[in-house]
Amino acid sequence: MFNISNLIVMTLITMLFSTFSFAEENNAAALAYKYDNSELQWGPCPAFLGEECKIAVLHGDPAKKNTDVFFKVPAEYDIPHHWHTSAERMVLVSGTMTVKYDNHNEEVLTTGTYAYGPSKHPHRAYCEKGEACVLFIAFEEPIDAFEIMKSTQD
Repeated sequence: MFNISNLIVMTLITMLFSTFSFAEENNAAALAYKYDNSELQWGPCPAFLGEECKIAVLHGDPAKKNTDVFFKVPAEYDIPHHWHTSAERMVLVSGTMTVKYDNHNEEVLTTGTYAYGPSKHPHRAYCEKGEACVLFIAFEEPIDAFEIMKSTQD
């Protein structure tokens, strides 16, 4: 049987767990990185994106939700057709990049441009001639990337 005492206990427990969650977020260190900071640790992208593609984790754990990264490719570089489980919130911080999401118009991103990529929406990109492209990406879900293979006809 449910009574006011149970309601009060449930409310207090909820408040207690909410406080721990809030405190954990507030204990995170503030940070700031410039894309060319020598302290950034650049690692490989998924193999299908090529050896010249690099990722630096800025905040979070790529295996968990809410991770921020810098994604870097050299100038005149094709980023193959692929998709992600997560939506992507992006800002181009270096270079010029042309992005094409399936069933959408091609967009040219210049330094400082914000772009949103819906989850599971296939896309490809090209870093234009000039300087390397560095893209800040905020992933909502754990980071993944799935290549879309070209179909072959006999």
